[in-house]
Amino acid sequence: MSPPPRPQGPAAVFTQGSILRHVLVMTATGSLGLMAIFVVDLFSLLYVSWLGDPVLTAGVGYATQVSYFFISINIGLVIAMGAVVSRAIGAGDRMAARRLATSGLVHVTVVSVVTSVIAFPLRDQLLGLLGAQGEALRIGSTFLALILPSNVGMGIGMALAAILRSVGDARRSMYLTLAGAAVTAIADPILIFGLGLGVNGAAISTILARIVFVIFGLHAVISVHHILQRPNRRAVMLDVPPFMAIAIPAIVTNLATPFATSYAMIVFSRFGEPVVAAFSIIDRIIPVAFGVLFAMSGAIGPVIGQNFGARAWSRVSQTMSKSFLVAIIYVAVVWLLLWLFSEQIVVLFHAQDETARLVIFFCNWCGAAWMGLGCLFVANSAFNNLGYPMLSTAFNWGRATLGTIPFVYFGSQIWGPEGAQMGLFLGAIIFGIAAIISAFWVTNRLQDRAAKQPV
Repeated sequence: MSPPPRPQGPAAVFTQGSILRHVLVMTATGSLGLMAIFVVDLFSLLYVSWLGDPVLTAGVGYATQVSYFFISINIGLVIAMGAVVSRAIGAGDRMAARRLATSGLVHVTVVSVVTSVIAFPLRDQLLGLLGAQGEALRIGSTFLALILPSNVGMGIGMALAAILRSVGDARRSMYLTLAGAAVTAIADPILIFGLGLGVNGAAISTILARIVFVIFGLHAVISVHHILQRPNRRAVMLDVPPFMAIAIPAIVTNLATPFATSYAMIVFSRFGEPVVAAFSIIDRIIPVAFGVLFAMSGAIGPVIGQNFGARAWSRVSQTMSKSFLVAIIYVAVVWLLLWLFSEQIVVLFHAQDETARLVIFFCNWCGAAWMGLGCLFVANSAFNNLGYPMLSTAFNWGRATLGTIPFVYFGSQIWGPEGAQMGLFLGAIIFGIAAIISAFWVTNRLQDRAAKQPV
């Protein structure tokens, strides 16, 4: 009797069919799962704000800002995972896709463990750099002590979700993130209010969610898609250069955003804890309001990657142009909704006085800047998946430095916290437009180069 056939790898589903449909389906399914996490994070801070102490809100805000650095490292690793696996699938090399997925998961695990171990004893110093002090520093330090070890689970879970998106299984990738979000949604009120654990309860629910994240992800990639294999030390080491060639620039690129917001946090901390509390609330509103843009950045990567692997240049260009259009329309709609419901948002968070004023200012004026940021996210995905990750790095750090620091500094000097708030987003429009132009330049250059190569 002949042995049963080995499971075949997934087909390059994004090289055929409607590009707009692929963009919308991948973005929608990615958004639902990702925004479920963001909504739960929003409610975690909402519950903390209901405890009635702005110092607690500020403490969690400081800790969250530190954790963004480690999440950004994970995102950079996940971008590399999606790029190398989707390219292999697009080129029809199923065995390479399985090997790269396995090696990439090992790389993600090792890096997330190392960064968590290094950061744990330095958490007070990291919080102090952001301006945290007194009770807010103590609260933030305790919160970080609880959630930092679970950063490993977050990294692995994000990597597993990226593998699922790379093989075109957006539905299970969505279910993966929804499962983690559901755990947090159930555990948060029980731990924070029911058991009276307060801020610590919010941290514990985060840990539980990340454990579920990993369990569901492993089941999907191993039992359903058979895309993971037993790790081979030699293969893992050989795959380090191609993986890190994308991961390191992507990590550096993604660190630009928490760098910019951390600088803004330092500036806001000079105006007192009510202003920091406002910044913390806004920091949770942004992912919920504009989570589709975050999801789109990761969701369209496999679409670009598979068509790049198949050398379908017109489809690569269509993917970018339709993604830019979707991003701009989405931001316009969300900005209008934020403006209309700004007063209700303030009431929901029990914000008062200066905290309330800053939240309303953001909802009324700063939403428009996300048109530029949305286009920048799409362009970054194109750069990372087309072999130009350094362009992504240049644009992100350009916005985080030249497009942020002078505007935030002088804005705060002239107009106080509102000026710093607007300055944080002003450079986004300029860099977004430049990124759009550069993304199409890269595509045309690759197409011209391919046309000159002998068949």
